[in-house]
Amino acid sequence: MIGFMIRTAVAAVALWVAVSIVPGLQVADGKTLLLAAILLGIVNATIRPVALFLSIPITIVTFGLFILVVNAGMLSLVARLVPDFTITSFASAVIGALVVSIVSAAINGGLTTG
Repeated sequence: MIGFMIRTAVAAVALWVAVSIVPGLQVADGKTLLLAAILLGIVNATIRPVALFLSIPITIVTFGLFILVVNAGMLSLVARLVPDFTITSFASAVIGALVVSIVSAAINGGLTTG
């Protein structure tokens, strides 16, 4: 349970950074941000592995870059499910997913080495 709460907090911080710096990502308030972080964790744990498995051939052909598209799709799915969390374009979703991935990796790296 503690692990889930830590991952949710990391996702919330990463989403907050993405919403703050990526034009086209908008969140109404902190409650919406937390709900989006929880749902993003659930989506990444359940749907993302299936999407990654089904996209193995195109991921190989694109040398792994297609994973950004899968991550953008997961972020877009969360935006469709959470009221008051909007993504205005696919480019915003891709850049937002990239920011969320980088910030999450940086925080998780700091947690494991600290």
